[in-house]
Amino acid sequence: MFTTVLMIEKPLTPADVEFVTTLHGDEAVSFVVLMQPRGDQDRLLRAIDDVALGELEQATQEGDVPEGQDAMLPAARALQHSLEALRGSGAEAVGQVVEDHPLDLLGSIVEQTNADEVIVLTAPHFVEEFFHRDWASKARHKVGVPVLKLFSHSD
Repeated sequence: MFTTVLMIEKPLTPADVEFVTTLHGDEAVSFVVLMQPRGDQDRLLRAIDDVALGELEQATQEGDVPEGQDAMLPAARALQHSLEALRGSGAEAVGQVVEDHPLDLLGSIVEQTNADEVIVLTAPHFVEEFFHRDWASKARHKVGVPVLKLFSHSD
């Protein structure tokens, strides 16, 4: 069985589930999902990303979405939804909400599970990606397995 650590920041859409579960053809896949709650320190970067994507209305509403500790419950719900969707597709899936130090947790999960790969599935983060400060870029220096960066689908 192929083991994938899947880092996400929002609930998986049906298109996301199909995408990640079919990457390896007919090979059975198990997922360890790490759900990163929305942090309160990245509001300006998210607004810049929204503007770059032409989503001006969303950029003005960045302060209306729960962040920090207030984002833990929505993150837990998103994780549960994502796990159920993966299991519904026939994959094995477990996961947890990331509380602190996502890259340290990622490294330990990869080691504990003998993961074959890491998939970072997020919305585009232009500023962070340009400066190689995004999760995928950082993860490549933290784990000894391939790290694939994919963009999540919108609902």
